Amino acid sequence: MRYELYYWDGIQGRGEYVRLALEAAGADYVDVARRPGGQKKMMKGLESGTTPSFAPPYLKAGKLMIGQTANILLYLGDKLGLAPKTEAGRLWAHQLQMTISDFVVEIHDVHHPIGSGLYYEDQKPEAKRRAADFLENRVPKFLGYFERVAKANKPGKGRFMVGAKLSHVDTSLFQIVEGLRYAFPNAMAKLEKKAPRVVGVHDAVAALPRIRAYVESPRRIPFNEMGIFRHYPELDSQ
Repeated sequence: MRYELYYWDGIQGRGEYVRLALEAAGADYVDVARRPGGQKKMMKGLESGTTPSFAPPYLKAGKLMIGQTANILLYLGDKLGLAPKTEAGRLWAHQLQMTISDFVVEIHDVHHPIGSGLYYEDQKPEAKRRAADFLENRVPKFLGYFERVAKANKPGKGRFMVGAKLSHVDTSLFQIVEGLRYAFPNAMAKLEKKAPRVVGVHDAVAALPRIRAYVESPRRIPFNEMGIFRHYPELDSQ
């Protein structure tokens, strides 16, 4: 099957979690909005059909139109072998993916604590205050949780989050670490020392030939100050 991914051109955003899963599995897919006329096609898809997505990303798989990042990965995990075969295992992976989604929201809201419709420059004092709490309390809480999960996953031997094989949770956690390192390099240099298992998962994913090839290719949109992970030096602890 050739999958069609619909997400904004120019940013990694939430679509990157889907891209990483597709790339890790070697799946055949097209990033629709990055092609001529693709963004117009994407917007049309949001306004048509009986099961439209609220917002990108959404995935077309045959006759299916699937929205919400975690929901897309629940589907792809089964189809691409990026999730356990048991129902309990798939639900556990989905639970972790939903927790990652919660983390992503908090990461975004650091630089947009008042409203998404306002520019960062319109809420810089609030963002600085939010960043301080985020780095002191929220990042350690999320990374600490994933650290415990990775440590408890004996079949994965510290390399994977769920069972003995690569899953969409691993590729998503890779993106979390990459993004936090970009947005908060000073803070992460200290924070990740307390999460060696999480870093180990990141490193295992980074070493995968398909992921390495993707990261080094033009298909990987660079981090920038339009996406979820943004580097504003004034928000990064020293």
